[in-house]
Amino acid sequence: MTTTVRGRLLTGDHDLPDAVVVVDDGQVVSVEPAGDDAADQVVLPGLVDIHCHGGGGASLTGGDPDEIRAAAAHHLANGTTSLIGSLVTDAPERMVTAVAALADAVDEGVVAGIHLEGPFLSAERCGAQDPAWLRDPDAALTERLLDAGRGHVRVITMAPELPGADEVAELAVRRGVVVAAGHTVADTATTRRFLAAPGRDLVTHLFNGMPPLHHRDPGPVAGSLAAAAAGDARVELIGDGVHLSDETVTTVFGLLGADRVLVVSDAMAAAGMPDGDYDLGPQRVKVRDGVARLAQGDSIAGGTARLLDIVRRLAATDLATTRAVAAGTRNPAAVLGLDGRVGSLRVGQRADLVVADRELRPVRVMRGGEWVG
Repeated sequence: MTTTVRGRLLTGDHDLPDAVVVVDDGQVVSVEPAGDDAADQVVLPGLVDIHCHGGGGASLTGGDPDEIRAAAAHHLANGTTSLIGSLVTDAPERMVTAVAALADAVDEGVVAGIHLEGPFLSAERCGAQDPAWLRDPDAALTERLLDAGRGHVRVITMAPELPGADEVAELAVRRGVVVAAGHTVADTATTRRFLAAPGRDLVTHLFNGMPPLHHRDPGPVAGSLAAAAAGDARVELIGDGVHLSDETVTTVFGLLGADRVLVVSDAMAAAGMPDGDYDLGPQRVKVRDGVARLAQGDSIAGGTARLLDIVRRLAATDLATTRAVAAGTRNPAAVLGLDGRVGSLRVGQRADLVVADRELRPVRVMRGGEWVG
């Protein structure tokens, strides 16, 4: 069945005032300019969120198949057509169970992969991670988690300064996993060295879960920026206005350019939901005025925005709109090695797209050539 979608085409590469996208058999078969008139709707590539813990009142972290489906459906309806389910630090047995449940969801096409955010993180910068279950990088536990994931674990975050980090990173890379530096107090040199190795291509939510950049003690923020500037890594930013100011986000884009930055939601169950009490793995979270924080303590505990909310926010700054879109589509797809399949609207790619209004609020979503809902 052939489907034609027309509107302002807004991708990481192009901003055309009027274009037609033709879809057939689940793929994009044609993308052509249609005229010079400003369209009433915008057509975007389906978004790719590589760091997400839940949404719509449901969690991706607890191993419940119904909650995984509900959370993924919430993000899909809001424009995220490729979603990586992120786990948080927990007891090893519970993490293995949760990985296995997410692997089943990947097999069903519900999520696109798994991200292990923990347990090999710094206790000093653990944020909303439960410090009771943090541990030094452990090859045996890593093997258990990767085995439970059945090839679907795509990213693992670890603190580079911990004993055994290099060994476990090499193990993960051998098994096809992207290694990210994050939740770390590593100095600049350690961070830079860690990210220079093959397969260690990502920085988990730059600035968050790290000591602040200081002019005499620049730490992991400086090391991450240097690695990204050298082409050794890409950096995640949670550009929701809570985790980072808009000025910080646009500054990083100015330093690194369009291809080295990606935005993530870091969303938890409260995304798209009213204020209240929620869970993030084993941790209880309170959401007040749309900001999620640990019930015991003051650490920010994930995001309450969806990825398109963040792209829309960035597009309203002085950042080029195409850069904002690239950060939520093409660039995260590239981290996962999926940039030939998703993240763009090019001939031959999977037909994942979002029809939005002029303010970039979702109107309709297509994944694999099929309209959602």
